Amino acid sequence: MRIGILAIQHESNTFVRERTVLDAFRRDALLTGAAMVEYCRDARHETTGFLAELTQADVEIAPLLLALATPGGSLSDDTAADLVARALDELRRAGPLDGLLVAPHGAAVSASCRDFDGHWLTEVREVVGPNVPIVGTLDPHANLSQRMIDATDALVAYRTNPHVDQVQTGRCAAQLLLRTLRGEIHPTMSAAFPPVAISIDQQATGEEPCLELYRVADALARIPGVLSNSIVLGFPYADVPELGSSIIVVTDGQPELARSMADELAQHLTDHRAKFACGLPGVDAALANVQANGERVCLLDVGDNVGGGAAGDGTLLARRLHDMQIGPAFVCLWDPEAVAQASALAVGQIGRLAMGGRHAVEQGPPLVADVLLEWRGEGRFEESEIVHGGRAAYDMGPTAVVRTDRALTILLTSLRVPPFSLRQLTSCGLNPKSFRVLVAKGVNAPIAAYRSACDRFVRVNTPGTTTADMTKLKYRHRRRPLYPFEDLI
Repeated sequence: MRIGILAIQHESNTFVRERTVLDAFRRDALLTGAAMVEYCRDARHETTGFLAELTQADVEIAPLLLALATPGGSLSDDTAADLVARALDELRRAGPLDGLLVAPHGAAVSASCRDFDGHWLTEVREVVGPNVPIVGTLDPHANLSQRMIDATDALVAYRTNPHVDQVQTGRCAAQLLLRTLRGEIHPTMSAAFPPVAISIDQQATGEEPCLELYRVADALARIPGVLSNSIVLGFPYADVPELGSSIIVVTDGQPELARSMADELAQHLTDHRAKFACGLPGVDAALANVQANGERVCLLDVGDNVGGGAAGDGTLLARRLHDMQIGPAFVCLWDPEAVAQASALAVGQIGRLAMGGRHAVEQGPPLVADVLLEWRGEGRFEESEIVHGGRAAYDMGPTAVVRTDRALTILLTSLRVPPFSLRQLTSCGLNPKSFRVLVAKGVNAPIAAYRSACDRFVRVNTPGTTTADMTKLKYRHRRRPLYPFEDLI
């Protein structure tokens, strides 16, 4: 059997003004053929699971395209068109396939196409025809569309957030495709769309209220005839008609069972919707909480979440930690200009820098301070552990580590890199456990990496393009009614 692998992934924040262009994919991954296979084998991505399962099955693998980019603003139309053209060209060049494994993100948006994943999956279906099985994976931060469902035979979402089961999810999808091709199963899929948008701070799958919802899903998954069920938590920062949560159920030739189970899980979420609303402290309350005890704390800067598309240069928490002098503290800021200014200093030299605060006004102006340059380097590092995102290699660009006279250490990077790995710190000579407070610009994703360095995590409802309180954002295209924007009768 010949099985193709195709992945196009981007989490698009439509509230970010800057468009994501093709260079963003070139920096992260825009690969075909052998280069794609090499990348996937080194990573802990769902495509890694695809390859592992297909290799064991002794089938011919056709690696078509792997396109990944760090979350950011919507794709430019040129970029979206280029990605689709590359995918379809590779698909046609590959020749006849018996099956296809796909890995969309589920929250990709282009300037003129709000359901970009549904669009490219539909284009792929038209090329391969109705009889070639297509099985895929989804990030649970997807805004599922009916087009995605209609274009595929089965979709399976990761079950963890932070995402540490991407390889297993890829293996699961590959197993479903292989069993389908062997005639062992006949997948039927149904989706339900409860009118609930889950707040980003309530999307940690190892904590309540998600734990209860997944327990219900796990129990239903054991019913005979059920091949998989998926809870799609949703991505709050895409202003699209599909905004919100959804449920996917795949059964073995039992469409009514798939439909009824999806509806049951959707109803459970709707009935318990109040538990999934935003419940975070503001900056003052969070910092008072930290100041009151001596634990090592990771402050999760929700409003400047790089993994949700924010710039990652907000100074709101950095400025407060600098002023309060709670203890040795750390923050990472994306600021190529400050890195360039720091390059004029020698290691061990003191200079005055303006750092961060160049994108989101509500996240504070640049932090201006006299700093000691402690380290400077190229900013590349590798992660060997299983952490959120599945990436093995990272590039921060030219990077500098500076320290203020008030014990605030600032990692300045030239490229946006989400805080998914402690190697971001240790590769620059920093010991994460030496800090009283660490700021990670994320919500749930950093927990997998940072838990070894912190006694506890405090999510902070900071303002910004990834604020936890989604009712503060101005949507024009979302569905209605949708909790928490409207009350449900």
